[in-house]
Amino acid sequence: MRNTPLSRVLTGLAAGAVLAVAVPLAASAHVTATPNQAEAGSWTYVTFRVPNESATASTVKLDIHLPSDTPFTSVSYQPTAGWTGAATKTTLPKPVKVEGNTISEATTEVTFTADAGGIAPGQFQTFTLSLGPVPDTGHIVIPATQTYSDGKVVEWSATPEQVKKDDTLEPAPVLWVNDAPPADHHGGASATAAPAAEAEEPAGSQGGLALGLSIAALVVAAGGALLGGFALGRRKAGA
Repeated sequence: MRNTPLSRVLTGLAAGAVLAVAVPLAASAHVTATPNQAEAGSWTYVTFRVPNESATASTVKLDIHLPSDTPFTSVSYQPTAGWTGAATKTTLPKPVKVEGNTISEATTEVTFTADAGGIAPGQFQTFTLSLGPVPDTGHIVIPATQTYSDGKVVEWSATPEQVKKDDTLEPAPVLWVNDAPPADHHGGASATAAPAAEAEEPAGSQGGLALGLSIAALVVAAGGALLGGFALGRRKAGA
């Protein structure tokens, strides 16, 4: 195509269509936990799905922060290829009893550091922890810190109560125990849902995709109308 005013306009419209799809998807991506429900006293595997939201940098580190006031006294992590994992234990502010034993320290942080590369733009990675016994409480907020290769740090730390008041905050993954998760909570699938690899995309991602595709369709339609008008004008001029 020659570099005419029309070709430049059509090129711009095509770029706009791509951005219309990409921007809502990036905005709707969150660090999530699957399953997001567990029974008190049980042991559970929780998989954290970490998307890369940067267009230029890779995710090179993930810190998962576990509670010290309602601790998991047994914590282990599944090795992830290309990443080095480490668990940090701390002294609890108040000892807890588990099966007749008094526990004064517990794992309160698990860190995954990329050996090389990390999570590239447009990709995601999953990290799995074994947690137990699940504390007998309403719900457990599990903040996560995501670090990028360009030095940017994203704190996924907002509680459900904070997000309800301000949905622009970065929500922390939540494990719901005695409390029922809100109907619009997208922290992950329930304990009875399909495994993480087979679970459906969060509704927020689906909504973002639908919005992006709708905008893209309008952009393409506008481009088609412009092209049709231009062609009609040329035919009339040549008549």
